[in-house]
Amino acid sequence: MRANRKLWATAAICLTVVAGATGCGKGDDKPADPFAGLSADAIADKAVEATKNVTALRVKGGFAEDGETVTIDMAVDDKNNCKGSMENPKGGKAEIIGTGGAAYMKGDDAFWKSTMGGEDSSAEETGAISTLLKGRWMKAPAGEEGPAAFCDLKSITKDMDEDTPRKGLTREADADVDGTPAAVLKGKPEKNGETPTFYVAKDSAKPYILRVVTTGGDEPGTVELSDFDKPVDATAPPADQVMDMEALMKAGAGS
Repeated sequence: MRANRKLWATAAICLTVVAGATGCGKGDDKPADPFAGLSADAIADKAVEATKNVTALRVKGGFAEDGETVTIDMAVDDKNNCKGSMENPKGGKAEIIGTGGAAYMKGDDAFWKSTMGGEDSSAEETGAISTLLKGRWMKAPAGEEGPAAFCDLKSITKDMDEDTPRKGLTREADADVDGTPAAVLKGKPEKNGETPTFYVAKDSAKPYILRVVTTGGDEPGTVELSDFDKPVDATAPPADQVMDMEALMKAGAGS
């Protein structure tokens, strides 16, 4: 499963957003409900349409995978720029920068040791690669796998659109997400036991998904979206601080 699809599918960032407008209600100070008369499913349709057309967004949160929590904080725009970080549940943290058709990852020692270690890797090989990358950035080519996958906004939103069921939702009591009024849409429990709940901005012009909470199942988690349409300022690291992936693999193989 592609990294971007995993992000959206497991975090259940697939169901909901709202079309909202603010105004004064008659006889009170509460703004009129921008979703009055709309079913939860109809709100979800508007939400997905609005969110998939943004030119940039930031994804922050964590989701469980194989009983461990993966944490990300990544901003990405439609120019294939991205910038952020991720934490490996097995240990360590890495920064990620994407620009100019390539992605760069810089992890701490714990991150590289936990990431590079595998069934076919010896402790010596893992340690050698970790030492080689200490204080340096690993460069990966553009593609659908690895860190570069986080930099493809079009692919990410396309997966969100395709993976989002829009039937059988229920609107719950409204809530607040970091100061923004939000409509809350709850999905039906899925076959794997997961139940997604979506928080949608009550804004007719920008009915974006603000938060997705997944409970139950094997992969619960919470993800928040923000910084919509905000360009990402990403600059490639200095060449003398970069280790090309191909060269790295040759070094790891003892070439």
